[in-house]
Amino acid sequence: METREEIRSDLAIPPGEFLAEVLDDLGMSQADLARRMGRPAQAINEIVKGTKALIPETALQLEQVVGVPAHVWLGLEAEYRLVGARQQEGHQVKDETRLLSSFPYAEMVKLGCLPAERKAEDKVRQLRRFFNVASLEQLGQLPAYAPAFRLGGTREASGYGLAAWLHCGRLEATTATVEPFDRAKLAAAVPALRSLTTAPASQVAAELRSRLAECGVVFTLFLHFPKTYGQGATFWTQPGKKAVLLMSNRGRYADIFWFSFFHELGHILKHGNSATFVEITDDAGEKTPQEAEADQFARETLIPSAPYRAFTGAGQFTPEAITRFAVSVGIQPGIVVGRLQHERQVPHRTYLNRLRERWDLEGDSAEPAA
Repeated sequence: METREEIRSDLAIPPGEFLAEVLDDLGMSQADLARRMGRPAQAINEIVKGTKALIPETALQLEQVVGVPAHVWLGLEAEYRLVGARQQEGHQVKDETRLLSSFPYAEMVKLGCLPAERKAEDKVRQLRRFFNVASLEQLGQLPAYAPAFRLGGTREASGYGLAAWLHCGRLEATTATVEPFDRAKLAAAVPALRSLTTAPASQVAAELRSRLAECGVVFTLFLHFPKTYGQGATFWTQPGKKAVLLMSNRGRYADIFWFSFFHELGHILKHGNSATFVEITDDAGEKTPQEAEADQFARETLIPSAPYRAFTGAGQFTPEAITRFAVSVGIQPGIVVGRLQHERQVPHRTYLNRLRERWDLEGDSAEPAA
C-alpha cells in the first residue's frame, strides 16, 4: 500500500496581497477597480488588507475585470483562511497540554489505545482523535462521560482518566459478539452467575464472558488506570441492544470484585437501556437513589438478608463459623468477611483476612496471586 504524507504549509498568500500585485501590474488603482466592479472602494480596500473575506460573487467580478480566474481567487481565500484557522487551533492545542497530566497517556500507549508521541501538542491531537472531539474540554459535556466527570475530584480521581478508561473499554466491547439483549434471561441467569463466586479464579473471567454474552451483555475486564480509582462501569454501545459491564483489576480482592460486579449488574437490570454508570473504590460521596439500589441488589444477591441477620445475630465471627455460614448460602467465605468489615462488625485489620481471596486480574485473565 502506498503511503502518502500530507504536506501542510503554515504560509499562505493572502488574496488581498495578490490582488495588490495584479493591480500594480495593470496600473489600476483600488478606486478604479471599485468603480469597474460597482463595489464601494472601502470594500476593495478591506479585501486588500485581508480584513474582509473574498466571496464567490467578488471572485467572478475580479475574473471579468482583471482576468484572473475566479477559482484562483477562491482557492487563495480558502487556503489563507484555513492556515489562519490552523494557527488558531495550534494555540488551542498548546493551551490544552495543561490537561495531559490528567490522562494516563503512557498506560494507554502500552495497551495499544494510542500511539507514542514525544511532543505534548501531538499527544493532545492523538487524544482528540481517540475521543472524536474537537477539544478535550468537551469531554465533560458528552453524556457518555458525564458520570466520570461527576466523580472527578473524589479522592483526587481524574474525570479525564475515567473517561479514557471508559472509552478503552468501549472500543474493546464494540468488537465483541453477543446475543440480543434479553433482560428476563439475564435476571434468570443471576443464580448461575452467583455460583461462580466459589469457582477457581482462573475460570471466572471466561465463564462470566460466556454466560453474559448469552444474555446480550459484553463482559470486559480492563486494567485499572492511575488516578481513576475505577472499579466498575456499565454502559450501552447500542441503546437497548448491547450492554457492557466493564470491570477493572483495582483492589484485587475477590469480595470487592464480586460486590462491584453485582452492583453493575443491578444497574443493567434496573436502570434503563442507555445510561452510563461508573463506580469508584471507596466513594465517600452521597449516593444517588440508583447507586443505592444497585448496592442493595449486590448485597441481597450475594448474601440474602434473612440468613445474614440470623448469622450476625449469633455474634460468632470465628473463621470456622464464617466458613460454615458461607458454605450454607453457597458463596466464598471472603465475601462474608468483606461484608462484616464494611459494616464494621469486625475490624479491617484482622486475622479473618486470610479468608479473603486475593486475585491477580490481568486484562481478560484471572489467576490467583502467588
